[in-house]
Amino acid sequence: MPEDISHRLFDITAWLVPLAILLAILLPQALRILREYERGVIFRLGKLIGAKGPGLIFLIPVVDKMVRMDLRVVTIDVPKQEVMTRDNVPVTVDAVVYFRVVDPICSVVKVENFWKATSLIAQTTLRSVLGQAELDELLSHREKINQTLQEIIDRQTDPWGVKVTAVEVKDVVLPDTMKRAMARQAEAERERRAKIVNAEGEYQAAERMVQAGAMISKEPIALQLRFLQTIREISSERNTTTFLPLPIDLLTPFLKNHTPGNHLPE
Repeated sequence: MPEDISHRLFDITAWLVPLAILLAILLPQALRILREYERGVIFRLGKLIGAKGPGLIFLIPVVDKMVRMDLRVVTIDVPKQEVMTRDNVPVTVDAVVYFRVVDPICSVVKVENFWKATSLIAQTTLRSVLGQAELDELLSHREKINQTLQEIIDRQTDPWGVKVTAVEVKDVVLPDTMKRAMARQAEAERERRAKIVNAEGEYQAAERMVQAGAMISKEPIALQLRFLQTIREISSERNTTTFLPLPIDLLTPFLKNHTPGNHLPE
């Protein structure tokens, strides 16, 4: 009897050991865990089944194949591009593109490498859009150009299940000759503004002087008050030499009484 039990245990062990080895090999292939930001595109014997996840995914070993897709926003640097603007100025620009996968099935089935394809589309679009803009627009209306780039790239990558969220032009490198020309232009502009401000000040001062002259002509006593105030200002400076302005109105009576051959009273 004990020999029969031992024989039976040996037979069971002989079956369990290969089964355990088989499960150890097949179980990791049958179970997959996807994070919250991941999706798995399932193919069964080469035929698309669909996208699953997140969580625990069961696959049929050998029969099912899964492609893991990341749905987080990723960035790619667009290499520096030589661009000729619409006003024939050569510039070197680079940019950064922010995008994410919104349809994992299209990103796997409709394009071989969505990452590389998006990068190449961004490069060609960058050259095309900036080639239609003038240098001043490129430097001063950067947000408008970024919006245009984002819309064009997003429209082209939409069939691939890729959503472009933003495009930013990082740097615009100008030739040294253009930098010097722009510096001269800025200096000339500042000089023009300074001359305009100076001329405006002279014009306003002239207007005030005309108004003051009109007021003094109506009230002659104002001229005497201004004369006394000027003497006070000169005396307060403690100068060794004092200039005393003499109004011509004080000499008018003497000039009227003076005739040829007569002398002014001593």
